[in-house]
Amino acid sequence: MAWNILGVGSPLVDQLLNVDDAFLKEHVSGAKGGMEMVEPEVIPALVACSGRTPEQAPGGSAGNTIFSLAKMGVSCSMLGKIGNDEKGEFYRSAFKNNGGDDSCFIPTDEAPTGCCLSLVTPDAERTMRSALGASLLLNEAEIRKVDFTPFDLVYIEGYMLFSPVFDTLIRCVKAAGCRIGFDLASFEVAGIFREKLLNEVLPGYVDLLFANEEEGAALLGEMTPAEMAEKLSAICEIAVVKSGVNGSVAVRGEEKAFIPAFVVEHPVDTTAAGDLYAAGFIRGLAAGASLEKCGAIGSRISSEVVKVFGSVLSNEAWNKVFEEIKGL
Repeated sequence: MAWNILGVGSPLVDQLLNVDDAFLKEHVSGAKGGMEMVEPEVIPALVACSGRTPEQAPGGSAGNTIFSLAKMGVSCSMLGKIGNDEKGEFYRSAFKNNGGDDSCFIPTDEAPTGCCLSLVTPDAERTMRSALGASLLLNEAEIRKVDFTPFDLVYIEGYMLFSPVFDTLIRCVKAAGCRIGFDLASFEVAGIFREKLLNEVLPGYVDLLFANEEEGAALLGEMTPAEMAEKLSAICEIAVVKSGVNGSVAVRGEEKAFIPAFVVEHPVDTTAAGDLYAAGFIRGLAAGASLEKCGAIGSRISSEVVKVFGSVLSNEAWNKVFEEIKGL
């Protein structure tokens, strides 16, 4: 893969916990399936209420995508702030072991590495509560020091809209001549930043946009995924709208692709399904594939991650995917 890609987002260590709907109703405010920011003490309190020990994995929306791209042999780096602590070392080592370049991580002693608690219910839906920790301390001076010119694509997670460095980031990336890939991240993000996204970010900066149906509805109102993709492609070069088991739609000018999903009969956890779809899609773009082939690769990889708890695929699963996507 000839592209060099930089992911920008919050390097979070995922804590994965199986719970039931009754637990969510009693202990977790907000909508099921969404993501909310919480104070750091909320996560251990929720874990204690469950009476269980969570599994741990490297995470973060952009992180999941970039980890997977590195695993597929694409040249990747990750820009984000981590704590000088055990979780930070765990995250950095995992990225290096996956083939990523860890030189763009920025360590700090001022705060711990961020965490995300993923509460997974029996229907495989995940409800996330994040404490961003060190990742919140990324500042404008640090962004301005980054040389973005070596990168063909800078992939930014939607949660970065909450960061005070976001405007500086997208201006610096565009000034360096890089294309921007952007994932809306959650329906809460799309709703909160609707006006900014539609009037400034998407038409002014974003070249490749990923959204799911719920995020698209929060941004544009109720319409079909195909209509969403058409409308978004008018302000971004490529727009992709995902609809779970109903597949996805990708539009680039006159090129339109309707991509069926690889349906998994008994999904375990939908954590990172959209992130790994994006990784597969971008891998296809880096190889010069059509939108249809890009979407097929994304769907295939996404179908594999919903079979496991968390966002990390085994080497056996990756080898299986590699064999299948050779012909795509």
